[in-house]
Amino acid sequence: MAHALRYSIVGLIVLLDQFTKIWADTALEMYQRIPITGFFNITKAYNYGAAFSFLDNEGGWQRWFFTVISLVVSAVLGIWLYRMKRSEKWLSLAIALILGGAVGNLIDRVWYGYVVDFIQVYWKDSYFPSFNVADAAISCGTVLLLILTLFEKSEPSADKVRTEDQ
Repeated sequence: MAHALRYSIVGLIVLLDQFTKIWADTALEMYQRIPITGFFNITKAYNYGAAFSFLDNEGGWQRWFFTVISLVVSAVLGIWLYRMKRSEKWLSLAIALILGGAVGNLIDRVWYGYVVDFIQVYWKDSYFPSFNVADAAISCGTVLLLILTLFEKSEPSADKVRTEDQ
């Protein structure tokens, strides 16, 4: 996957994430629910913490803590994505998804001090924490990365191939 395509995926995720968050933030009242199916609502919520509202009510220091972590992770992923070989298509897709989501949430954290969530999935009376497009991209990228790590066959090293050929 060429560099331009990799970073286009990142940009597309960031744009889609920001567009949907702006829509949810302006169109909905806090915690207003719009039922979509029997297991899915659109509802606005602010997350001042990390995933699953971890450290949500800690008084504000977590904003800068998670901002710094997001900046560092985004820089590392951006460099990694740039250095990948053209043949590493699935790995570059996984990293592009994670990077796009990280940048999308980073923008919210810097701009507002919280992340706008609006997707709510539930079953009967059990609700999964609300999330957004960036969170979904991070989750999909992470699952793809895990699958690649667990199931992708590595190429034999050149020394091993030479030894076996003799």
